[in-house]
Amino acid sequence: MTLDKNTGVNKDEEALGLHRSYRGKIQVMPKCPMRSFNDFAVWYTPGVAAPSRAIAARKELVLDYTNRGNTIAIVSDGSRVLGLGDIGPEAAMPVMEGKSLLFKYLGGVDAVPLCLDCHGPDEITAVVRALTPTFGGINLEDIATPKCFRILETLSATLPIPVWHDDQQGTATVVLAGLLNALEIVGKTLPKVRIALIGIGAANTAVYRLLVAEGADPGGIVACDHQGTLHKHRGDIEAQAVTLREKWEICRQTNREDIIGGVKEALRGADVCLAFSRSGPGVITTDAIKAMAGNAIVFACANPVPEILPHMARAAGARIVATGRSDFPNQVNNSLAFPGVFRGVLDVRATSITDSMARAAAHALADYGRTLKFSDDAIVPRTDDMTAAATVAAAVGMEAQHQGLAGIARTRQELFEGAMQRIVSGRRAHDTLLAEGCLTADSLHPANIADLS
Repeated sequence: MTLDKNTGVNKDEEALGLHRSYRGKIQVMPKCPMRSFNDFAVWYTPGVAAPSRAIAARKELVLDYTNRGNTIAIVSDGSRVLGLGDIGPEAAMPVMEGKSLLFKYLGGVDAVPLCLDCHGPDEITAVVRALTPTFGGINLEDIATPKCFRILETLSATLPIPVWHDDQQGTATVVLAGLLNALEIVGKTLPKVRIALIGIGAANTAVYRLLVAEGADPGGIVACDHQGTLHKHRGDIEAQAVTLREKWEICRQTNREDIIGGVKEALRGADVCLAFSRSGPGVITTDAIKAMAGNAIVFACANPVPEILPHMARAAGARIVATGRSDFPNQVNNSLAFPGVFRGVLDVRATSITDSMARAAAHALADYGRTLKFSDDAIVPRTDDMTAAATVAAAVGMEAQHQGLAGIARTRQELFEGAMQRIVSGRRAHDTLLAEGCLTADSLHPANIADLS
């Protein structure tokens, strides 16, 4: 049971009731005007044959004549959902619908949830590859490690559209943004700090890669999984070096001092704790936080409950504490990244999403965050900040062009203004439907529909 800490409301019961009442969170709505019966002849037969013939002659025109260029697929097999684990594709649907809602509301991106009843990397890649003509991008979501690494790797190398695994790249992007600003506040620099990575699944594996690309010292990073710290003597990981090659690389590249132990040993003397492990509280103890360096930074991001609760971390001496939740200060959540990232790549028709684009997004987020109420409790913008999403979109679109991965050219100002227009339009459509009573729980009741006929 999850209780709202301010109201005491049982959030589980509230969520179940609302999801049942609305039968989910998304629907398909027209984007073209239907002014009279004659419009059927334009938008469907016979008029629709004209764009179809044009696309048949030049396939790239599909981006001009259809919504493909603003539509992505959210693909999951339900094997690693939030803090729930392997719950299957049907149970993953509420999460993927929620993701679709955020894509539209925060980034103006149309996103279709696709929960697949197949689980092998080859099967999933084959399905996604077959779906490519319908979508302008692919967002992989809640797929277990290590297969998520192989799926992303294969699809990124072979598809002509951008592919992104949000649990990896989205998380790493926002962590980097938040960490850069947290370090700014405490007066430390990334190359000089010692970092503990608690949990080394999809999220922290990508975090590690992005931190090193940004200038962090690999030898000064100590990672820890459920068996203990990672080091070059971990024979259990070396024995699976092919399957777990990212993890084995971390063993070989990090932990210069060969620190052996568990979470407490990994955190002793660390300036930064980046935790993406199992739901708490109690995964990280107050004693472990007390053993960290002064002005410690703690990102406790497990869902639905952080590894250590923020007030406990602060009482133990942490200077800055972040979680993945919106009901605590400093929400370090990938929802700050993915709407803007996809908005940016779609708007320049990019063919892929690179770590350089993720870093550009992180710097854009961090820089914009410093212009707001920048403090210990506000290291990144709020998730619903439209300017943040548009700023990220512009940065990503510019980096895609810089790398030669864009299909069309846009200035930074054009990208920013275009993103804002898309986001504002989506929100206005939502607000209009809400004001007109079309988004009430009983708006689809048969009696109400009959009243309109």
